[in-house]
Amino acid sequence: MKTRLAILGVGRWGTHLVRNFLAHPQAEIVAIADPIKENLTAIEEKFSLHQSSILLTSDWETLDQQVNVDGMVIVTPASTHYPLIKKALEAGYHVLAEKPLTLDPQECLELTRLAQQQQRQLMIDHTYLFHPAVNQGQSIVKQGELGQLRYGYAARTHLGPIRQDVDALWDLAIHDISIFNHWLGQFPEKVQAQGQVWLQGEKSTPLSPDGLGDMIWLTLYYPNGFEAKIHLCWCNPDKQRRLCLVGNQGTLIFDEMSKDEPLTLQRGYVQPQGEKWIPQGQTKQIIPVPKAEPLKQVCDRFLESIETNHPCSISSGIIATQLVQILTCLSYSLQEKGKVIAVPCLDR
Repeated sequence: MKTRLAILGVGRWGTHLVRNFLAHPQAEIVAIADPIKENLTAIEEKFSLHQSSILLTSDWETLDQQVNVDGMVIVTPASTHYPLIKKALEAGYHVLAEKPLTLDPQECLELTRLAQQQQRQLMIDHTYLFHPAVNQGQSIVKQGELGQLRYGYAARTHLGPIRQDVDALWDLAIHDISIFNHWLGQFPEKVQAQGQVWLQGEKSTPLSPDGLGDMIWLTLYYPNGFEAKIHLCWCNPDKQRRLCLVGNQGTLIFDEMSKDEPLTLQRGYVQPQGEKWIPQGQTKQIIPVPKAEPLKQVCDRFLESIETNHPCSISSGIIATQLVQILTCLSYSLQEKGKVIAVPCLDR
C-alpha cells in the first residue's frame, strides 16, 4: 500500500521533493499546497498534473479536511515550521521537514517529544547526510585511515541566493556542521563565530539583531580536542563546497564541485630526519563513490521510517534539535563579537 503524502511548499527545494515522490513506487502525492499561486501553476505545468487527481491548493490550513494523508512534507520557511509541524503531528501525521527543524532548540525538543508521544516519525531533510560521498567518507574515518584526527576545515561560498529571513550562518552552516558531527560521531561542546554584514544591515531578527550576516567564520570545539573551522559567504563569486578532515596520516577531502573526484584521500606524513622534518608517503587515492541522488535517499528513508515506525538514525528530531542548539549558540557568539559559547547538553 502506498504512503499518501501532502507537500506544503513548492519553491525551489519543494519542487525537487515533488519530483522524487512522484517517481517513488511507494509514495502517492495526494495534495500540494503553496500560498503563492504562481508556484502551483509552475508545478502543474512542470509535472503535467492537469489531469491528475492531486489536489493543488493555496489553502493549507484546511488541507487535512480535504484529503486523506499519512504524512506531511513541509518545505516552507523555517519561521513557519513550528506551528505547521505541531499541527501535523497532533493530527497523527508523519512529518518530513526541510532543515532546520525550527529556529529555536526548545521548540525542536517539544516537537521531537510530541512525535514520540504520538508514535509518529519526525524526520528532517539534512540532505548531505545521505550523500554517497559523505557515507563513504564516514567509512574511511571509522577505518582509521587518517590516523589520529587533528583538525578540520570547510568553505561554503557563492554569489547568492541571498536570504531575507535568516543570515548566512543559518542558511549555510548546518550542512558542514552536520557532516563534521557525522564523521566524528560527536557534537561540539563549544563554538565561536565572527562575521560581517554588508548587504542587509537594516534587517534584524531575534538571532541577528545587528543585521543579516553575509560572511561568517566559525569554529567548532569538540570534546576530544578536535577543532573545525568553517568559512561561509553568499556574496563571493568563488563558489566552493569543500570540506576536509586532517589526521596525522592524511587528509580526507569532500569537494562537491569536483564531479569526477568528489572524495579523495591525500595520504602523507612528516618524519624527523636530524633537525628537519621530511614529507613521506605522499599519495592521492580517489575514493569510489556510488551514483545516487542524496534527496532520493532522503525520500526512501522517510518512507521506510513510516513503514517500520522507527526513527531515522542519522536525521531524527533529536539530531536536528542538537544542530539547532549549535546554530543558536553560534548566533550568541556572533552577537558577542566572537565570544566562545558553551553548547548546553540537551535535556531529553
